[in-house]
Amino acid sequence: MSVGPLLFDMPVLALVLIFLRARVLLPSGPRSLPVLGNVLGLNPNKPWITYADWAKVHGDLVYSRLLNQEIIVFNSEKVAKDLLERRANNYSDRPQFIIIALFGGSFNSALLNYGNRWRLHRRLFQQAFRADAAMIYRPTQLRKVHQLLANLLETPGEYSDHLQMLSTAVIMAVAYGYDPASRHDPLVMAVERTANMLAKASTPEGAAVLSVFPFSDFKRKALECQELTVNVIEAPFQYVKQNIAAGTAKPSMVSDLLSRMKADDDSYELAIKHTSASAFLGKHFRSYTASALKIFMLAMFLYPDVQRKAWLEIDSVVGQNRLPDFNDRPSLPYIEAILRETFRWHPGVPLGVSHATMNDDHFGGYFIPKGAIVMANIWAMSHNEDKYPDSDEFKPERFFMPDGKLNNDNVSFVFGFGRRVCIGRHIADATVWAAIVSILAAFSITKAKDEQGNDIEVSPQCHPLPYPCRIEPRSGMSSEKLMQMINSHK
Repeated sequence: MSVGPLLFDMPVLALVLIFLRARVLLPSGPRSLPVLGNVLGLNPNKPWITYADWAKVHGDLVYSRLLNQEIIVFNSEKVAKDLLERRANNYSDRPQFIIIALFGGSFNSALLNYGNRWRLHRRLFQQAFRADAAMIYRPTQLRKVHQLLANLLETPGEYSDHLQMLSTAVIMAVAYGYDPASRHDPLVMAVERTANMLAKASTPEGAAVLSVFPFSDFKRKALECQELTVNVIEAPFQYVKQNIAAGTAKPSMVSDLLSRMKADDDSYELAIKHTSASAFLGKHFRSYTASALKIFMLAMFLYPDVQRKAWLEIDSVVGQNRLPDFNDRPSLPYIEAILRETFRWHPGVPLGVSHATMNDDHFGGYFIPKGAIVMANIWAMSHNEDKYPDSDEFKPERFFMPDGKLNNDNVSFVFGFGRRVCIGRHIADATVWAAIVSILAAFSITKAKDEQGNDIEVSPQCHPLPYPCRIEPRSGMSSEKLMQMINSHK
């Protein structure tokens, strides 16, 4: 198959339809160029910022076009709920990008068309990841978090890698009962490489940019990603089947689903294989966890008063002679507020996952065409000044009512809307909470110093690269004491 025509031939019919639709009242948006549309006006690295800026001019519904892709962005939580939830029958589909298939990502449950295959995948996920079922993984989550603490104690300068490893280790343990090496696990490294390649092709902006400006070795990268994908889908699945045969399989999503499978049901087995791979190859669980924890670390050294308040609460409830566990969660409201503010301040998936309309629709006097890509701008919602005053500031106190109790805002919108809401949100929430409270119980996070002993200043970013910071055991928490506390949970 030749890649070129698929990427560069502009369907004449699609352009004619776009021209005709311009005669109806589409949502307002920036002026577009012929053929290219708004590609050149979009920041491909932070498109959510561009969409939020456009919303200031054009309103909560913003229409744009990237080549022949019509995109409508919802910049308010109310509009997203009105359409993605109350009209879910029309807004639960996914756009299909040829680049995703070329890179081997068409198996991904999160990107499937709304139909019977997706329903089967969703049902399999629901059995393992619903709120009550997810609780059985809590011991595994705590064990991985304690390994994170040990890694931070040993090599604090590599904290970004340790946080990424935590998110991957948790989801691989949940999906496969696989316990990766604490560092440089070959399967984990292959997963990360494959997931990063797939992520570049899985967004409308990424697909459009690659279509217009493909990198020179596009075909080689596509074939390489296809081969990597096949391997990282197959290898952990066979690992579980071999352990089942040997009687050594640990509890996991795959082992549980295989135990319920009827003999020789190849289509069901394939669905299990693809859903489990979607859990760890899809970027979203790892974005919710690793990105959230990097943002948390950034907030702690930029807002030291927040860290001190958290220490006081942990010490009053947990003390300094043991590590927190999930039984402590109801008694730690300030930690809960830090968790919510972490998700809100810089959401890990700022544009969620794109939806697509299945039929023409009308909303608020505007026409929304069939086949349009629709996206919820989570960033714009989390920085709504009416709901979150001083939204650029990290303020856990915003989640408390005047009587000192937590309010009802659990920032659930960061996990998406409607029938395509993130199925792994309960596990992600629990993992991030356990990591936050454990890191705070054990460590002090402060600004790094330069060679002259001056603080190294860092500016908040939406998706920060590794930034320097100092991670040390808290006052009164020696390295030996911390390791004893960690080992006591093994």
